[in-house]
Amino acid sequence: MRVQSDLGPFPGRRPPARVPASVLWGAVAALLLTLLGGWAVTTRAGTDPTGPTAPGPTAPGPATGSLALPWPTGGQASVADTGSGRSGSSGEQKPVPIASVTKVMTAYVVLTRHPLKPGEPGPTVTVDQRAQDESHSLSESTARVEAGQRLNQRQLLEMLLLPSGNNVARLLARWDSGSERAFVARMNRAAADLGMTRTTYTGASGFEPTTTSTSDDQLRLARAVMRDPVFRDVVATRESTIGGATGTVANTNRLLGTAGIVGGKTGSSTPAGGALMWAAEPGRGARPGLILGVVLHQMPHTTPATGMQAAFDATERLAVAARKGVRR
Repeated sequence: MRVQSDLGPFPGRRPPARVPASVLWGAVAALLLTLLGGWAVTTRAGTDPTGPTAPGPTAPGPATGSLALPWPTGGQASVADTGSGRSGSSGEQKPVPIASVTKVMTAYVVLTRHPLKPGEPGPTVTVDQRAQDESHSLSESTARVEAGQRLNQRQLLEMLLLPSGNNVARLLARWDSGSERAFVARMNRAAADLGMTRTTYTGASGFEPTTTSTSDDQLRLARAVMRDPVFRDVVATRESTIGGATGTVANTNRLLGTAGIVGGKTGSSTPAGGALMWAAEPGRGARPGLILGVVLHQMPHTTPATGMQAAFDATERLAVAARKGVRR
């Protein structure tokens, strides 16, 4: 097995050469400066493991904006206070896999094309055989359904956003546009309309690691989708009884009710790590509005559970600090 080292190849042994004293002392001084400089960098930086066994020191990336928050030491994060108009972000804003946070755009497109009023069930959709077959997958998150089962749009949105059913995302895509491919084209057009210039959707569920975005881009989507009262109501729901083959579905967002958090959407996979789009109420003494946030790429290339816990931890710290910072 070939091992690549950042220090370059290791040459074979050679007879030692005599080094002039002046050169030797110069090298020692340079080495001391290098070590001291490295110490200064690593004491300011956090850690962002890119593998389960080989974490290393890294800086969190420059924080920008007017919100001073305890930004995560790795990945990306963006937060906006819609009441005061202040916002901030951290980390390099380069596209990364976003896993099931993708389903927020799926819901946004469906609700844009098929608007619902609060309490309205919407049109009925018949479950096809493909959605039933996919519900038995052991490699992705699904919601149990049976071919021929009749579910309304509101129920499907709950199954999409609470247990994060990948099979339901694809079923909604086929219902809306005839095929998932045609629906994904609508997702990308919606992203472009929202100014999400660093986002690419390649599926309706987020299962594909080729669906990538940035926390700043996803914050743009959060601003738009949280204006929809039906979406807000669904993501604030802890569980919902669908009945039939589905039974009861539960929300994967364990932070509901913590630090003022009133909704959001989780996402996790090995390449994406943990991800979370979230919304929190600012609390007493603040201007009306919501605090919106997105955390991406937490502990990627470990396990989905490890990454998701890191995303929950980072989000809770951000939400607590943001609520304190926006009080008047």
